[in-house]
Amino acid sequence: MGAVLPGDFKIKAAKLRGEPSEGMLCSFSELGVSDDHDGIIELPADAPVGTDIREYLQLDDNAIEISVTPNRADCLGIIGVARDVGVLNQQALNVPDMTPVAATIDATLPIRVSAPQACPRYLGRVVKGINVKAPSPLWLREKLRRCGIRSIDAVVDITNYVLMELGQPMHAFDLNRISGGINVRMASEGETITLLDGNEAKLQADTLVIADEQKALAMGGIFGGEYSGVNEETQDVLLECAFFSPLAITGRARRHGLHTDASHRYERGVDPALQYQAMERATRLLLDICGGQAGPVIDVTHEGELPQRATITLRREKLDRLIGHVVPSAQVSDILRRLGCEVTEQGDDWQAVAPSWRFDMEIEEDLVEEVARVYGYNNIPDVPVRADLVMTRHREADLTLKRVKTLLVDHGFQEAITYSFVDPKVQALLHPNEEALILPSPISVEMSAMRLSLWTGLLSAVVYNQNRQQTRLRLFESGLRFVPDSSADLGIRQDVMLAGVIAGHTHDEHWDLARKPVDFYDLKGDLESVLELTGKLSDIQFKAEANPALHPGQSAAIYLHGERIGFIGVVHPELERKLDLNGRTVVFELEWDKVASRVVPQAREISRFRQTVVISPFWWLKTCRQKIFWRSVRKLAQIR
Repeated sequence: MGAVLPGDFKIKAAKLRGEPSEGMLCSFSELGVSDDHDGIIELPADAPVGTDIREYLQLDDNAIEISVTPNRADCLGIIGVARDVGVLNQQALNVPDMTPVAATIDATLPIRVSAPQACPRYLGRVVKGINVKAPSPLWLREKLRRCGIRSIDAVVDITNYVLMELGQPMHAFDLNRISGGINVRMASEGETITLLDGNEAKLQADTLVIADEQKALAMGGIFGGEYSGVNEETQDVLLECAFFSPLAITGRARRHGLHTDASHRYERGVDPALQYQAMERATRLLLDICGGQAGPVIDVTHEGELPQRATITLRREKLDRLIGHVVPSAQVSDILRRLGCEVTEQGDDWQAVAPSWRFDMEIEEDLVEEVARVYGYNNIPDVPVRADLVMTRHREADLTLKRVKTLLVDHGFQEAITYSFVDPKVQALLHPNEEALILPSPISVEMSAMRLSLWTGLLSAVVYNQNRQQTRLRLFESGLRFVPDSSADLGIRQDVMLAGVIAGHTHDEHWDLARKPVDFYDLKGDLESVLELTGKLSDIQFKAEANPALHPGQSAAIYLHGERIGFIGVVHPELERKLDLNGRTVVFELEWDKVASRVVPQAREISRFRQTVVISPFWWLKTCRQKIFWRSVRKLAQIR
């Protein structure tokens, strides 16, 4: 009694169901430890009574959140982070016990890998007679809780623990739900599977699945299936530990609206030599916690399909030039070996074989970066950069984007910089008949396509600002568009574009000005001012031409010398509705390279002779006849 819980809740004597109560059994949420309120905390029987709960659960420790960049997938496990900390501090890595667990039964299962390029290595192990209802130890549940993972059951907790500790995803199948054996294959087009979360996924032919003789049991490297998942009745399991190729996993999870811990790691690359250690680690934990008997490890490996460790030559000249400082040779060798490389010294150069867990070590510059990082950027002295000043010749015919931007700013525009990655759904509305480049590993689904024009980003910026009570918008942007073109380098044509958009009212609110919405001619005037800078305005033609993004009666294609260089017009009303644009929106876009040069006015020498005016007698006679005619008409009118 007397303890005070979070929320200023004081425990005091009370009666529950007529019985006196002088204490309270608490859940983690009631103690303010986590949001888990599934039930009271169950402590081991040997937990010392009277010990401070914070001390017993080690709640006074510190949690460090690490942002891991995509190139350092080796640090998506505690052992990888510890390895890198050891390298920086010249300390040996304290590796957990991963000694092989001897098989006590001969139980195996047929395993076949029909897609070796997607799955070069697949390990399986049968463990029989486990007690799936055995509670996970408190230390295990606590470590998972601090990693943001909720405890489910002992088997799942163990695979999750190995995932967080080593960075190796694992999965456990209910052995009695597997028909025949395991076949790692590509899915059939339209094949379906019910996932562990109860949702049904319709698979495409490029999705890797773990299947038995009858059906798909799991999406390889992404998510397990409900049918073969471990449940309260499970007694025998098949532990799975595999290396899946990043290219076989990338994008498949997002296709189904998923982002799992497993797919996050496999997309970036898992150490292809880690599977044996992870299998032994998980087996030992499973036997210690759930009991049972383990069979031998079933190993199906296609060595030729596994990623090869890169052999890289590091030259002393290149190292010194890129770092700008001489790192002693002995220290360079020591750094490379501490990083896990196999190093051979060749005079002033080094040949290093990258460790299996470092997918990002591929070229010489990668080794230079690692040497500089471990050596310490603070240990590299600051040296002023010496460079020759190169004066470039400026031609009068050159027209820079800077000059055009200045003009647009003078006309009240603001420059916007949007992403080159856009939402394919929005882009399809603007360019329904054009094919875009889809990224294999996008930042998000909404940024998975390369832009075909600058309109996608600018219109999104308009919507964003209108949602924040901005009633007058004038934006412009210059940048690249990316158009698939088989005749271009790498199959992509990159064009420099200049685009603008206006929306809302023509003027800011003013007591002496009537507010009217923008129209086609407001933006056309601004565009003509830009074209006037080029000296080609007289050669520009505005022709009526259909564009699916623009109003058919308030738009035009822009032509220069018979070649189309852009479009201008009011956004199509149906598109305004779908994009949630507020009111009339007018846009333009130009291919900048086609108008980037300026027509220079040509000067001619003035004639040295005086101007001579010649009056033609024929013109004089004609004029006289007209005067006589009108004089006669007036006389006749007076007679009448």
